[in-house]
Amino acid sequence: MSKDADKPGALTHFDAQGQAQMVDVTEKAVTRRVAVAEGCIVMAAETATLIRTGSARKGDVLGVARLAAIQAAKRTDLLIPLCHQVPLSGLDVAWEFVAPERLRCTVTAHTRYSTGVEMEALTAVGLGLLTVYDMCKAADRGMVIDGIRLLHKEGGRSGNWDRA
Repeated sequence: MSKDADKPGALTHFDAQGQAQMVDVTEKAVTRRVAVAEGCIVMAAETATLIRTGSARKGDVLGVARLAAIQAAKRTDLLIPLCHQVPLSGLDVAWEFVAPERLRCTVTAHTRYSTGVEMEALTAVGLGLLTVYDMCKAADRGMVIDGIRLLHKEGGRSGNWDRA
């Protein structure tokens, strides 16, 4: 591990020579870890109606997107090269229209492990929203995915963090 790895703000995924590395979490304590992430997809009013009424041609958009989000979280280590394979204890996926044409996905990931679950929560949000896009693109290719971000994390050496 880089000699600067314990310094605040240090990029721990690089060794002293600047080479990419997987962070060694062997000596880190196993603790309860939680991460909450969100993102939105903006769509045409007609598309929102298809989702709300369950009349999209491909079926239950939010049900399928929920499963995609869960599957993505479970496979984050296969998608992001330096991520650890984290044993998830639970994953909550919530969908909410926060405006008539703006659908928000919020994911809460839980584990007891030696590293956090921020990437799992963020990956789940991204793939959930991409699945909504995929299932509705025949009706609306102009959808926009935005605002994917971490809202909260707890546990571990760095403690809790909340988006201001």
